[in-house]
Amino acid sequence: MTAYGLLLFEGAEELDFVGPWEVFTASAVIRDHQDTTVLIAERSDVVRCNKGMRVLPDHTFDDHPPLDVLLVPGGNGTRTQVSNPVLLEWVRSTSAQATWTTSVCTGALLLHEAGPARGRRVATHHAFEDTLEARGDITVVRDARYVADGHLVTSQGVSAGIDMALWLIGELHGRDHARAVRRYIQYEPAPPYLADEPQPIAEGEGTWPTSSS
Repeated sequence: MTAYGLLLFEGAEELDFVGPWEVFTASAVIRDHQDTTVLIAERSDVVRCNKGMRVLPDHTFDDHPPLDVLLVPGGNGTRTQVSNPVLLEWVRSTSAQATWTTSVCTGALLLHEAGPARGRRVATHHAFEDTLEARGDITVVRDARYVADGHLVTSQGVSAGIDMALWLIGELHGRDHARAVRRYIQYEPAPPYLADEPQPIAEGEGTWPTSSS
């Protein structure tokens, strides 16, 4: 059984946690509901997210079950929460007890401030890369959708969290399982207008890199 805990806070970016939520819960369906996925916030009140979605958390910092996986989303709310000592201490202590600590987008800012991302290689939203690296004691990887540094896994903006979540369940339950989940949620990205844009190619490679470990 795997227990996933997704952090919520005011101004969290919706798809940063909803995308991985879909992956983790679809994984649980395929695994005959052996796993649990919960939303956790500082308080039990409704949380208003970055684009206006209102979400009711399942648990607070004080009453959630033990977690195997912690996920920290990004969003404009990270700029406020980076100065929230209660949230940062919860992230620090929960990460120390979880097997995997993950983030999407600017969630890497909270992992840096709380400690788990210090001295590590991370990914974050492209518009935030310079700002995060300027904080020091962190290496921002700019050419990967997600980056695994030990049991810390961080991802670029918004939709990249889905890629990261699929990779993670592959590590937990095998690649065939991750492929089954990907098919179940019909995640086969084919963005419109992509052919209109020049696509970068990694030096010495035939495809653009999608991960680093």
